[in-house]
Amino acid sequence: MIPEAVEAAEHGGRQPEGVAKKVVLYTATFWSLFQLWVASPLPYTLGFGVFNDSETRFIHLALALFLAYASFPWRRGKIIHTIPAWDWLLALSAAACALYLFVFYDDLAGRSGSPTGMDVFTAVVGVILLLEATRRSLGWPLTIIASLFLVYTFAGPWLPDVMAHKGASLQRVASHQWLSTEGVFGVPVGVSAGFVFLFVLFGSMLEQAGGGAYFIRVAFSLVGHMRGGPAKAGILASGLTGMISGSSIANVVTTGTFTIPLMKKVGFPDYRAGAIEVAASTNGQIMPPVMGAAAFLMVEYLNISYVEVIKHAFLPAVLSYLALMYLVHLEALKADMQGLKRPDLAPIKIRLMRWGLGLSGIIICIFLTWQILEATTRWFGDLSLYVNGTLIAGIYLGLLAWEAHRPMPEGFDPEHIPNATTALRGGLHFLLPIVVLVWCLMVLRLSPALSVFYATLIMIVILLTQKPLRQLFSQQAVGDTWGDGLGDLLLSLQNGARNMIGIGVATATAGIVVGTVSLTGIGQVLGELIEVLSMGSVIMMFLLTALVCMVLGMGLPTTANYIVVSTLMAPVIVQFSSAHGVEIPLVAVHLFVFYFGILADDTPPVGLAAYAASGISGADPIKTGIQSFYYDIRTAILPFMFIFNTELLLIGVEDFGHFLLVALGGLAAMLMFASATQGWFITRNRWWESLLLLLAAFSLFRTDFWRDQVYPPYQQRPAIELSAGIGQMQPGEPLRLLVEVEDDNGRPSSREMVMTIPDTQPAERLKQLGFITQASGDALKIVDIGFMSPAEEAGLEPGFATRITGYQVTQEQPAKAWFALPSIFLAILLGLWQRRRKSMASL
Repeated sequence: MIPEAVEAAEHGGRQPEGVAKKVVLYTATFWSLFQLWVASPLPYTLGFGVFNDSETRFIHLALALFLAYASFPWRRGKIIHTIPAWDWLLALSAAACALYLFVFYDDLAGRSGSPTGMDVFTAVVGVILLLEATRRSLGWPLTIIASLFLVYTFAGPWLPDVMAHKGASLQRVASHQWLSTEGVFGVPVGVSAGFVFLFVLFGSMLEQAGGGAYFIRVAFSLVGHMRGGPAKAGILASGLTGMISGSSIANVVTTGTFTIPLMKKVGFPDYRAGAIEVAASTNGQIMPPVMGAAAFLMVEYLNISYVEVIKHAFLPAVLSYLALMYLVHLEALKADMQGLKRPDLAPIKIRLMRWGLGLSGIIICIFLTWQILEATTRWFGDLSLYVNGTLIAGIYLGLLAWEAHRPMPEGFDPEHIPNATTALRGGLHFLLPIVVLVWCLMVLRLSPALSVFYATLIMIVILLTQKPLRQLFSQQAVGDTWGDGLGDLLLSLQNGARNMIGIGVATATAGIVVGTVSLTGIGQVLGELIEVLSMGSVIMMFLLTALVCMVLGMGLPTTANYIVVSTLMAPVIVQFSSAHGVEIPLVAVHLFVFYFGILADDTPPVGLAAYAASGISGADPIKTGIQSFYYDIRTAILPFMFIFNTELLLIGVEDFGHFLLVALGGLAAMLMFASATQGWFITRNRWWESLLLLLAAFSLFRTDFWRDQVYPPYQQRPAIELSAGIGQMQPGEPLRLLVEVEDDNGRPSSREMVMTIPDTQPAERLKQLGFITQASGDALKIVDIGFMSPAEEAGLEPGFATRITGYQVTQEQPAKAWFALPSIFLAILLGLWQRRRKSMASL
């Protein structure tokens, strides 16, 4: 039952036979080879087969649509072995609509904005078939969202005033959504075709080679013997596989197949076992370096480097995983659970020595490899690629020879878990492509596509050679192992493409949402609606935005999820916070909406990851989803913390000592929060002890909150001094204005605004910001607003009651670290109190 459910979830539930099977598999293989070709430098080296970005997008979506109709039947849920003729017709028609843009690319460019009747017909049919392919491969949620946005595009003139717009003709919508790069073939499909496919293919190859089983085996050897060990191992394994996986559902079915039954075996109820796996797998999507492919979309949307994205996302993801591990430990303590049987019973000194030697050896090997790669890059210049390739080949052969003399069984056997050193040693060569990937991204600063291409090349070599080389090094007959390696490679190419069907279709459909926003300006409408509902409260605005993101993200894969929430809700936060004087870095805004979009994967009633876990555990999916969301509350509070305390995103962290303070403070806060929500610290909490733990957690996360109460960060100055004040400020500095405007009832209402000092002459700065003012006592009456100025973009309008009442200047404050000490002392005292209470209860 479980394999069929997994097959239905991952590959559509259709297993064709005969010629149909060959067509599907050959097409999937061709898709993978095509993506490898366009990502490689070979087309430019050989001088043929060069495709530009737009042409690659057309072919990419054509193959995704063809395979969607061939792989996913009209109704899902059963294994079907045939493909009816009408599905073949739909598959070819959908692919033809996408390839129409490839074939007539030059003609369409020449008549941009003036489509012919055939252009419009192709676009309309293409959008309809895309929506149907989305319904088949992903279900109704994204299909309904995209359809509603299309309806909104046409229905603008007949909607209520708050949502009304002038509407658009069929010709304009077709041209915008299908024939241009503003809609379906926009940035989302470009990222899918350029980077995401290769990362999914890389993950498929790593899984086929045995890397997934290796990560699970290592996780169980490290923590499987502890209290609640299988749950902790599942968390660790999900974190390792989640780094390269693009789907929380794929995480659940990959690791949950092993971990959920073992969790139940050591005492976890079925719904809690499923919920722990769901929480761990969902959090895998926020874990760098891939983040469910959202990392690469952030690079495009934020226009910052990939390294910057990873730096900002790293600490919150690690804190979330460590807190989940601690939370599971508390669950095990409450139920007095035990772990799996220890792999060995060697004395503690010997185990520590093994650990020390094993870990130090691995660290030394990685360090030496890193230093040698860096040295060869510096010494050999353009030839370093070939030198480093030879070096990596030598390391690979050495690792395989070492592993062959101490062979590990393939797969994962929970009844025979090796010790940690043996488990780590049993697949070190799987870390080579990951090291190369990180090296290319972080050190050489190559593009994500080229970086993962080189890592995938190493995975191809591993797939083809690891079995025969192991046989050779262990002095056994090679036999048919070369053929086995070729079979593994073909299977990984096919599975990689089939795993990409849903992602490729989802990014294209999400492009409809992006196109609607740019065509109708619905983002402004959402901003105004949120502002009305929040009643001017910044905290209420964030709560409403988080709720909307969770609703929008229900049933969407990670890539489409991020595209939708970042397109619709990120501008709302930016607009609202700027209008109310709150400075928030753009990367923090995008991570905020991304986190809450991802939490939809375990939020009832749609939480798809919870349904996948319940299929393995046998528990009720709604109960599993509720429990997993309860576990994920610790993840839900993180965005509210880093949106106001951007040091958690390593923004403004100056040195390693500062990083340690931020990381340790964040970890302590997360552990206290987990203890408070689980009702257990040293022993079972009383209600007031949980409240004190929550207070301590908040105080550690937001030490600046208490500091600002004692030492205000800003000093208010009268508006009459504004011209002189901004003349003394540096270009690029934030300017905090206090503005009084009329509300809807005609009453004066005060608001804070943050603007950036322009790089102009001091006397011209106020005018450059868009303010034409007149003195009125200590205030400045706004008599006019400059056209297309920052003031106009902030929504200000001149009027009798519109005036600048003052501005704020920054003043010095003591270090935040001092205000963390009371929280630490409180936690220590509470721990000592509970330990004493526990000791007295045991007498």
